[in-house]
Amino acid sequence: MLFKLPNILTLSRIVVIPLLLASMFLPGDLSSWLPLGLFIAAGITDFLDGYLARRYQQTSNLGKFLDPVADKILVASVLLFLVGIGRVSDWELIPAVIILCREIMVSGLREYLAELRVGLPVSKLAKWKTASQILALCFLLGGPAVQETFDAMLVGEALLWIAGILTVWTGYDYLRLGLKHMVEEAS
Repeated sequence: MLFKLPNILTLSRIVVIPLLLASMFLPGDLSSWLPLGLFIAAGITDFLDGYLARRYQQTSNLGKFLDPVADKILVASVLLFLVGIGRVSDWELIPAVIILCREIMVSGLREYLAELRVGLPVSKLAKWKTASQILALCFLLGGPAVQETFDAMLVGEALLWIAGILTVWTGYDYLRLGLKHMVEEAS
């Protein structure tokens, strides 16, 4: 199953991370446009891997594991790197840390609930959280290249705050659902 197209697309999201991060050190506007292009390409593979897996009945346990892991690694890497190079700083560190902490908490919660054979489906609000997070990262990646004509960095920062707020909300929802199962088991 590893070499089926959906899994190859998922793995490509992980493989592109070092290239994306290294491209942020290129000179001039290339340090914005190339990482943005790679990030968008990774986003397209995220859509395509799931679509192709369902369309051609190539879903697998490996794919179900790899897809969210690849997404989290990509987002966490880009977010941490943006902090490291100073594109995310000051007050915007708060939603960045919230996003990273929630991803760790939900991953742990999913792992725990999987042992109980309880699924934790993705909510519609979590999908909005992801969309605002991805858009924020796109604006923060490409922002410096258009800064003279459009304050993309400000838009990215605002979207990061929106993602942070939605992250707290969805994290609370997931934790509440998970705690129900933890409390039931303790009884």
